[in-house]
Amino acid sequence: MDVQDVDFEQLYRGTTPMGRKMPWDLGAPQPAVVALADAGEFTGDVLDIGCGLGDNSAFLASRGLRVTGLDGAPSAIEQARTRAPGVTFAVADATKLEGYEGRFDTVLDSALYHCLSEDQRRQYLAALTRATRPGATLHLFAFSPEVPDAFPAPYLITEANLRETVGKDWTIERLEPTVYTTSMTPEELRQSVRMILDQDPAELDRLDTDKDGRVLVPVWQLKAVRR
Repeated sequence: MDVQDVDFEQLYRGTTPMGRKMPWDLGAPQPAVVALADAGEFTGDVLDIGCGLGDNSAFLASRGLRVTGLDGAPSAIEQARTRAPGVTFAVADATKLEGYEGRFDTVLDSALYHCLSEDQRRQYLAALTRATRPGATLHLFAFSPEVPDAFPAPYLITEANLRETVGKDWTIERLEPTVYTTSMTPEELRQSVRMILDQDPAELDRLDTDKDGRVLVPVWQLKAVRR
């Protein structure tokens, strides 16, 4: 999938072949994010960048954290405000983050990085550096090359890419493979891929599922500290 062909505003309006069933919309926080919160990994002012419909933001706010959720799709922010009226949400360009300089102590990137081109990733990391305080922590999840070709992923990210791009201004403390929970059962995912790519997605059968039958996708889990 070419990320340039993805219109996230249309996705959040439900006006694409995928309809309103988006793989990342669990209607609940991402389990990997819950695990981080349980481990005490979020502190101070938290930025949920690429927050989508705001479920991770709402969850972190429920833990008593000061959370700002930002996304480039106005329809996503509109729906997030409805889902979590007590959380601060705003439309913003992740590659600029103008007006947020020196603001945050922790950043959550729950599957935004792999939606950006190479140039955009570098601009994005520079913007995150400007928007955070020294010593801030970044938690990032991005699709790895272990994702099957048939899965509708914008970009697959290598370990080397993360070490080079994030490592410029951040000290990487952990970088390891894990899985990311989607909203789809195997059959729902196959149907969605058939509509989008018009091909037989048989290779998707090798993806694991969780106890609720939701497909799990291979990702990198990164933790880094701003120098």
